Order: sequence, then structure tokens, then C-alpha cells
Amino acid sequence: MGGSAVVVGGGIGGLAAAIGLRLIGWEVTVAERAPVLADVGAGISLHANGIRALDVLGVGEAVRSAARPQYIGGTRVPGGGWLARMDGTALERELGTPIVGIPRAVLHHLLRAALPSDCLVVGAEVTSVDRSDPDRVRLLLGDAALEADLVVAADGVGSRVRAQLFPQHPGPAYSGSTVLRAVTERPVELDTDFELTWGKGAEFGHIAFADGRAEWHVVLNSPPGVRHADALAVMRRRFGDWHDPIPVLLGATRSDAVVHHDIHELVTPLPPFTAGRVVLLGDAAHAMTPNLGQGACQALEDAAVLAAALATEPTVESALARYDTERRPRSQSVARAARQAGRMGQQLTHPLAVAVRNTALRLAPSRATVHTILRHADWTPPGLG
Repeated sequence: MGGSAVVVGGGIGGLAAAIGLRLIGWEVTVAERAPVLADVGAGISLHANGIRALDVLGVGEAVRSAARPQYIGGTRVPGGGWLARMDGTALERELGTPIVGIPRAVLHHLLRAALPSDCLVVGAEVTSVDRSDPDRVRLLLGDAALEADLVVAADGVGSRVRAQLFPQHPGPAYSGSTVLRAVTERPVELDTDFELTWGKGAEFGHIAFADGRAEWHVVLNSPPGVRHADALAVMRRRFGDWHDPIPVLLGATRSDAVVHHDIHELVTPLPPFTAGRVVLLGDAAHAMTPNLGQGACQALEDAAVLAAALATEPTVESALARYDTERRPRSQSVARAARQAGRMGQQLTHPLAVAVRNTALRLAPSRATVHTILRHADWTPPGLG
């Protein structure tokens, strides 16, 4: 089965979906509302399930070559003491790959490089989705119109397509946390590949990259919409007395490199991920908090499963029904687990609750951290035919 598809959104999930559809013989147009396809963003960790999905899509090896394996790291307290250590070698034995860290800009570039440039259309914002024809979908992009056999809505947590398909759904909700991220301007010396540090209502983490630079992020309990004229200066005051290498990471960052956004999620699950010949993918379908590092990995799983279903099912309708059956329970389960991880991690503020959590983590066997990651990362992708 083949046909024509429009992918709405040129992020990680949308590009991965386009790659998968082209692999199985579909003609694909990616409509991205941004006027320029710039390589932007901070950093990302990819677990084994995300890497396995990339392997199915034919770009896993390129991503591995550009990424840095995360073998050493874990979770700490502001004074520097360890709550739990991560054993990347044990994960590699179990899953065949460690977690890897990669700049989002590099990942975007590698995904775009797997597509012909003429299938990417920028400055194309979808304003209307017409499903009146059961066999075709008509999209309005400003004054232009596109028709396709399939539309993949990968337009993010604030998805316009989702809002049109499910007008009664409440949409994304604020999680109670805001995140600031940046990549250091220069390489930094780090003893670990990955760390999280939990304070009261605050988290500081870093991911080391292959080129010696690092991404750092701060997650804070905060009302929505709070912004700072000089966010880096605020972070230096807030975290300047936390353990090394936190002051070093902040000191190696330019003020204009800090990206700040509030974290929204789909607390109310979508009843289906499909409507006729339109399918939701990634954050448009199951936006989740970042506490498990699974947001992008779930979008990559979506892309692999969608391509496999369309490659092996006799009709688009049966393929989308299979996609919904396979993806909705798993991705919504991961989203619930991510929300719970945030409540028990960064969002805790009561001193007694923090002390109980910290004691439990310190007393847990080292294998417990591996099991927690395996619960979500041990996923076997379907074949494409």
C-alpha cells in the first residue's frame, strides 16, 4: 500500500514519520509553520527504545555516531551527595545500547538529511482540515491547499489539528513546572555523562555531548508565564552554591543561549489518536512531562509503528486502527509514569517528603535504577514488512 501523505510539523516526530512513510513507498510533504528550518534546541537523551525506532527508520547508526553514550551518572543532592547512580554498562548489556546524549540541533539535522529537500515546506501553517471526503483529506495552508490520502499531525503540544479534530478535549494543561535550558559555549570538563540534582521544588541536570560541550537544564516549580530579563544571571544566583560542576556549566554559557518555556502536558488522555485519515503523533497525541526522558522516544516509536502498520495492513483504515491500538495504551502509560516521577522528584517541596524520598533512593539497590529505566526503554519495534 502506498499513497500521498502530508506531515504537519517538522520536529523530531514529524521528520521521523516522513522518513518512515518514504521508506515504505509513500509520497510525503512535510509542512512546517516556522519560516526557516533552523537547527535549534538544547540537548536530548535517547533511550534504547528511541534508538531501536531510529534503527527501523534507517538512521540509527548515524545518530549513534554523533551521540555520546551515557555510562556514568545518576542523581544527587545540592551538596553533592549521591542518591542513586546509573549503570550505563548494565543497561547496554540488557538492551544492546546505553542511553545516548545528543544536541537536538544535530538530531534534527540528521533526520532532515534522510529526506529530500523538496519534501520540506516551511512557513506553511495549517489553518483548516477538511475530512468530508472519506478517501482524501484536504488541508488549507494559508491561501494554499493540499490534498492527501493521509495526514500525520505532528504539530506539537499546542496542536491546531488536534484542536480541530477534538474540539471538546480540554487540550494541554500546565504541569506546575517551568524549564530553562542551554548548551555551553565551549567544552567543559565533566566526570559524568549525565546527572540530575534534586533540591526542594528544583532540579538541575546536565547531558555531556561528544564534542565536549554540555546541555544543562533547570526545572522549577513556578506559576506559568514567569520570565526573567537575564535568566542566566538568575540561575547563577539560584544555583551558584550547588555542587560542582553546576557553577562551571553556568559559567560556560552565554546569556542569549538560555531557552525558557513552561511545561504543558495532555493530562486528559485522547480517546483515539486517529480521526478518519488523520493520525496524531508525538506531543500532539500524548505530550508528557520530561521527567523520564521519554517524550522524543515515544514520538520515534509512533513513527516506526505507523510506518509498519501502513506497510503491512491492507487499508489505511486498518493501519490507523492498528496504530491506535498499539500506541495509545503504551504512550499514555508512559505519560502517567512521567507525571508521577515529577511529583516524587523535582516537584517535592515538603522537607519530610524530600527526606523520605532521599532515604528510599539511597537504600535502594543499584539494580533498582536499571529496572526503572528498563520498564519503559525495553521496547521491540515492528518490522516494515
